[in-house]
Amino acid sequence: MKQALLELMRMSRICRMVLATCLGSFILVIFYFQSMFQPVMRRNPFVADVCCPKGSRNALQELYNPTQPELSGTAFLHQTRRDQVAETCRAYSASSRKRRVLTPGDLKHLVVDEEHELIYCYVPKVACTNWKRVMMVLTGRGKYSDPMEIPSNEAHVPANLKTLNQYSIPEINHRLKSFLKFLFVREPFERLVSAYRNKFTLKYNSSFHRRFGTKIVRRYRKNATQEALQSGTDVKFQEFAEYLTDPATVREGPLNEHWETVHSLCHPCHIHYDLVGKYETLEEDANYVLRLAGVGDYLRFPTYAKSTRTTDQMTAEFFHNISSQQQRQLYQLYKLDFLMFNYSTPSYLKLE
Repeated sequence: MKQALLELMRMSRICRMVLATCLGSFILVIFYFQSMFQPVMRRNPFVADVCCPKGSRNALQELYNPTQPELSGTAFLHQTRRDQVAETCRAYSASSRKRRVLTPGDLKHLVVDEEHELIYCYVPKVACTNWKRVMMVLTGRGKYSDPMEIPSNEAHVPANLKTLNQYSIPEINHRLKSFLKFLFVREPFERLVSAYRNKFTLKYNSSFHRRFGTKIVRRYRKNATQEALQSGTDVKFQEFAEYLTDPATVREGPLNEHWETVHSLCHPCHIHYDLVGKYETLEEDANYVLRLAGVGDYLRFPTYAKSTRTTDQMTAEFFHNISSQQQRQLYQLYKLDFLMFNYSTPSYLKLE
C-alpha cells in the first residue's frame, strides 16, 4: 500500500512538471512593451539594466536622447508617428473584444541585429529585400560590405538572418526592452497592388500561380479554361479582390505575408516600435536608422529608381476596375493600417 502511494505521488509530480513545461513553451508574456490597453509612449526608456557597455550609447538611447544635433529635429517627427500608432491602438482596444497574448510564433518577422542592438520587423513590398540586405551587412561580421552585392534570393534565405522567435522567452523580453525596434510601412493599397502585380502578373512567380492562382481561378472565374485552372497565371485584380474579401479566405487562416496587414505582421499594438519609417520617405528614414546605429558614415541604404514601381495613379486604375462593394470591403480589411500609419482615405474610393 505504501509503495503504491509513493508511486502515485511520483506520477502526480511528473504530471505537474509536464503541464508547467507545456504552458511555458506556448505562452509569451512580454513585460516591457506597451499592450494595446496601456500604451506608454512618452517615457524615457533608459534605466540601469539597459544592456550597453558602460560609457557607450546604443541606437535606442540616441533616438530618445540624441547627442548629434542634426538628429534632434527628426526625433520630433518620429514621436508624432509613435503617438499616431498609440492613439489608434487605444481606440481599437476600446472597441474590440479581442484579447490575446503574443506567442513566439508571432515574432517571426522581427529580425535581430545583436551587435547594433536593432530589431527590424520586415513587411513585404516595403523595401524589405534591401532592408534584409542591410541587416545581413550589419550582422555579417565583415562578410558583406555592399548590400547590393547580395543577391535578392539570398536575402530571403531564412538561415541568413536571426529572428526574435528563435530566442527563449527571457531573451525575447530583454531584447524588446533594450534594442531599438523599427518597421517600414507603405500606403496600404499601393502595397496591395504592388503585391498583386509582382505575384500574379510576372511569369517567374510560378509558385504563387500554383498555390494561390489556381485556387482563385477555380473559385471565382465562371467558365474558366482548363489551362487557367491548371496554371493560375492570369488572375485578374477583381478576382484577387474577391478572394481577399471572401469569408472563406478568412476561415482558412492568416493571409499570405505579401498582402497581410501590417498590424497583423508586426503587432504594433503589442510591441512598442521606437521608429516607424515610411516608403514615401524611404531613403531619409532608412539612413536615419543607420545613423542612430552609428554606421551612417560607412553604410547607406540602397537607392535606385524602379521604373516599374507601383504608384498612386496606377493603384487608382486597378481600383476603378472593381466594384464599389469590393472597394468598401478592402478598405475595411486594411482600415487599421490606414489609421495607424496616418494614410488618408484614397480619393478614388467609392465608400458611400
